[in-house]
Amino acid sequence: MILGMSTPVFTLVHIVLSLAGIFSGFVVLFGMICRRKEPLWTFLFFVTNILTDATGFLFPFKALTPGLVIGALSLIVLTVAMIGYYILRLRGGWRGRYVITMAVALYFNVFILVVQSFEKIGVLKAIAPTQSAPPFWITQLVVLGLMIVLTVLAFRRFRPI
Repeated sequence: MILGMSTPVFTLVHIVLSLAGIFSGFVVLFGMICRRKEPLWTFLFFVTNILTDATGFLFPFKALTPGLVIGALSLIVLTVAMIGYYILRLRGGWRGRYVITMAVALYFNVFILVVQSFEKIGVLKAIAPTQSAPPFWITQLVVLGLMIVLTVLAFRRFRPI
């Protein structure tokens, strides 16, 4: 039991939060590329990603894992992004810091999605059972490359009024 829920139900809540964070993150990122501020989607992105990170720490674990490290880093990056967005209102260099930290937080979530997909989805696990096979690394490199391209586009185009 975690927070009064069975582990499978808690896992489902964690997955739904994560997918909502990824979806809302891409809406915000594409909004920036189209020179639009998306306040509601941005709020949803922050809330779902913070909750995803927080719930990730509640799973039973015996040792420090890469997921826990990425969760901690994500919370730090999200804090910087929220300071830039809500407190400093994207003024000056905070526009760029916000774009980058928001995209990094989104990337962390997508990175974990790929890892979990290769661990849990039979077809993917079969082609990369230890996550050291080329299909896993190629997928991660493609995801990283796409995130870098989208982040650069957002950084260059996003100029909130």
